[in-house]
Amino acid sequence: MKKILIVDDAAFMRMTLKAILERNGFEVVGEAVNGVDAVNKYMLLKPDIVTMDITMPEMDGVEALAEIKKKDPAAKVVMISALGQETWVKKAVMLGAKGFVVKPYKEEYVVETLNKL
Repeated sequence: MKKILIVDDAAFMRMTLKAILERNGFEVVGEAVNGVDAVNKYMLLKPDIVTMDITMPEMDGVEALAEIKKKDPAAKVVMISALGQETWVKKAVMLGAKGFVVKPYKEEYVVETLNKL
């Protein structure tokens, strides 16, 4: 069972994603509310995969991705972005993101994307 860290500043999005993942056999080991929290929890929890929102307070998802990859080059991070954030997604992929999911997302696509990792 793959261990997942969910990173999103919106509680509703974390709750929705957690339900999807647990329903499909993933173990959600933690949740983070911003990029700073994400980096700290990544180091503490050592998840197999991180789902990372892009737009967040304190430190955005792209900055958090860069920090996590600096500390663990093998980290598997999937970016979750709203429509219209293509520039951010391209930057994230260049920094090592393993994929991306566009909000609003479909359950099947989220599961398929994470199962590929």
